[in-house]
Amino acid sequence: MQIKILGSGCANCKTLFRRTEDALKELNIHAELIKVEDILGIMSYGIMSTPGLVIDEKVVSQGRVPSVDTLKGVILEARGVEKA
Repeated sequence: MQIKILGSGCANCKTLFRRTEDALKELNIHAELIKVEDILGIMSYGIMSTPGLVIDEKVVSQGRVPSVDTLKGVILEARGVEKA
């Protein structure tokens, strides 16, 4: 699983990165976590506002910082596992 955080490095982008790390640790899931801070790289995903969250090349969130619990659900859904 590959997860990308799209954003210029603002506070919200950094918070999303940390929360995503926390969600992965709580789920005991290994994923490649990548920061995409290059504006052309961000634009290539067609998002209108940052931060953006991309899981396995699919945009799953943009313009907000979901809670750790919400992120856990999104990650499980991307893996094909239903939330409990």
